[in-house]
Amino acid sequence: MSSHDTGLPQPVATIEGGFWHRYQVLVRDAVIPYQWKAMNDEIPGAPKSHSVENFRIAAGAANGTYEGMVFQDSDLAKWLEAAGNVLGWSGPEEQGELRARVDEAVDLISRAQQPDGYVNTYFTVKDPGGRWKNLREAHEMYCAGHLIEAGVSLYRGAGNRRLLEVCRRLADHLEARFGRGPGKVAGYCGHEEIELALVKLARVTGEPRYLRLAQYFVDERGRAPSYFEQESSAPGFAPIFGIKSLAYCQAHQPVREQKEAVGHSVRAVYLYSAMADLAAESGEVELTAACDRLWESITSRKMYVTGGIGASAYLESFGADFDLPNDTAYAETCAAIGLFLFASRMTRLHDDARYADVMERTLYNGIISGLGLDGMSYFYVNPLEVVPAVCDANGSYRHVKYRRQPWYGCACCPPNLARTLSSVGEHVYHRRGDTLFADLYHEGTVSLAAGRRPLRLRQTTGYPWDGTVRFQALDTSDAEITLALRIPGWSRGHEIRLNGTAVSAAAGPDGYARVRRKWTSSDALEITFPLPVERVHADPRVRADYGKVALQRGPLVYCLEEADNGGSLSRVKLPPGANVQVTQRPDLLGGVVTLKGQGVRGTSPGAGRALYESGGRADAAAPCDLLFIPYYAWANRGPGEMTVWVDE
Repeated sequence: MSSHDTGLPQPVATIEGGFWHRYQVLVRDAVIPYQWKAMNDEIPGAPKSHSVENFRIAAGAANGTYEGMVFQDSDLAKWLEAAGNVLGWSGPEEQGELRARVDEAVDLISRAQQPDGYVNTYFTVKDPGGRWKNLREAHEMYCAGHLIEAGVSLYRGAGNRRLLEVCRRLADHLEARFGRGPGKVAGYCGHEEIELALVKLARVTGEPRYLRLAQYFVDERGRAPSYFEQESSAPGFAPIFGIKSLAYCQAHQPVREQKEAVGHSVRAVYLYSAMADLAAESGEVELTAACDRLWESITSRKMYVTGGIGASAYLESFGADFDLPNDTAYAETCAAIGLFLFASRMTRLHDDARYADVMERTLYNGIISGLGLDGMSYFYVNPLEVVPAVCDANGSYRHVKYRRQPWYGCACCPPNLARTLSSVGEHVYHRRGDTLFADLYHEGTVSLAAGRRPLRLRQTTGYPWDGTVRFQALDTSDAEITLALRIPGWSRGHEIRLNGTAVSAAAGPDGYARVRRKWTSSDALEITFPLPVERVHADPRVRADYGKVALQRGPLVYCLEEADNGGSLSRVKLPPGANVQVTQRPDLLGGVVTLKGQGVRGTSPGAGRALYESGGRADAAAPCDLLFIPYYAWANRGPGEMTVWVDE
C-alpha cells in the first residue's frame, strides 16, 4: 500500500538553495515568461505555436482557423502545470504577473469548454464532427490528461479551483462515455497520459470514480479484439498519422502480459507510471510484477548512461536490446522525463534506492541536457556524440541538432521541462509509516507530520559538486522517526555523523542507511560520500561503446566538447591509467566542476595520402590535455563536436 492509502501525506520539500534552486529561479524568471511568449507567437524566428490563439478561437474571443499539431492544447496545459508549481513555492512579490497570465489562460479554457464537459480546440474549431472517432491518433485523452494535471497543480499551488472544476467536468464526461456497460465505449487513448492524470485527480478530490476510470483504461489496453483495429475499420475513419503498429502504443498485449518495453518511448513510460500508481493504490501483485519486468527491460537493456531512453528516431521508439547508438540517439527529453516519473513511482512502490538511482541519473543528465543554461533554448533529442558536418550533410542525422532551438512546431519538450523542473521538490522524499526516505539530495526544508508535533528538517549541501549532506532538525518531535538515507549506487563508501559522533549505519538491502530517534532541535546529522572520478564501461553487448570509457563523478556524466578540446574527437583516447584531476570552475557554464585528464590524440593524415592504403599503416599519436564538462551543459557555447564515450 502507498502512504497515500494509509492516510499519510507524501512530504513535499521546499528548495531553498544550491543546484536545484538555480533551476527553479531559471524556470520562474526565464523559462515560464519565454514560453508564454512562444505560445503567443511572440518569439521572432521561432516556429509558431498558435496554442493560446487556438483557445481564443474556441472560446469565441477571436476569429480564425486552428493551427498546429492535433495535440497543441497540451503545450498550454503543461505550461499551466509549471505555473501552478511555481505559484506554490514562490513569494507573493513574484506572483503578480504570473497570476494574471494564468487567469487569462484559465478563463479561455473555461470558455472553450463545451456544455457536456468536452475540452479540445482541434475538434471544437477544426473538426467538430470528429470527436472520439480516432482514439489511436487524435490525442484527445492525452490533452485531457495534461489539462487535468494542470488543474491539480494550480489547485495545490495557488488554491485555484476554477481550472480544477473544468477538469472535473471533463473527467465526468470521460467517465460517462468510456468503460463497460450500456451506452459506453470500450476504448482507450493511443498516447497514454490520461491514466496517471486521473489518479492525481482522484487523490486530490477523493473521488473514487476517477481512480476506477484510470484502472479501466489500463486494464482495457491490449485486450482482444483490438479496439484500435475495430476503430480503423469503421466507415468514415480518417487517419491522421497512419501508424498502424499496436506495439507502437503498447496495445499489442494486455499490460500484465507485457515483458519488454517497446514502441514509442514516451507513451510507454507514461503508461508504466500509471501502472505503478495503480499498483500502489491496490497492492495488486500481478500489476506490480508487470511494472518490475518492464523496469528491468528499460534499465538493464535499453537505457543510455545519461538516463536517456528511446534510441531510435524511427517512431521515437525503443530499439532492440543493447542497441544504443550514440551519434543517432533519439533520447527525447520527454522520454527522460517519463522515465524520471516512472522511477519516482517505483521508488515509492518498493522503498528501494535502486529506483531513485535511476531517477537521479535521468534528472541530472538526460533531462536538464534538454534545457539551455539561458532557459530559452532547447533540445528535443539528446545525442551522446555529435559531429556538426555530418549532421548537416547526412539526412539520417536530421533529428540530431548541435545548436539548441528556440522552439518547435511539435513543442512537447519545452513545457514538459518547465513542469518537471518546477516540481523537483515533490520527488526529494517519500514516507512509509514513520520512516522518511531521503531519495534526492538538495538544499531545502521538509515537514513530516508525526505525533503531536511535526518534524521539520533542513537539508544543506553542495551536492552534486560536493558529497557532504547535512540534516538539521528545526523542531523537537515527540515521536520516534527513522530517517532513511539513500546510498547512491555510484557510492563506494559513506560516513555518517550524528551531532559530531560517528554512527554505524550501513546500507540495507534496499540501499538506504537508517537512523532512528526522537529528533530534537539541536540534532544535526551529516552524511558524506566521497566523489572520486569513476571510469564507466558499458556492457560489451552495447556495440557502440565497446572499447570506450565514459567519466562520471557523483550523479553527473561528463563529455568532451570541441570548445575545450578542438575537433576530431573520434581520434582522442583516454588511456586506462590516465590521471584525472577535479577542478572547481565557477567561471564556466554557470559554475561547474570539470575533469582534466592526460589523453592522446591521433595525428591528422598528411595531405595527398590515399583514402585507403594496404600495408597496415598506423598514424602517430601525441599527448594532449582533455577537459571534460558535465554532459547537461554541452552546446551552450556555440556549435561544435561533442562525445560522452571516448576510446580507451
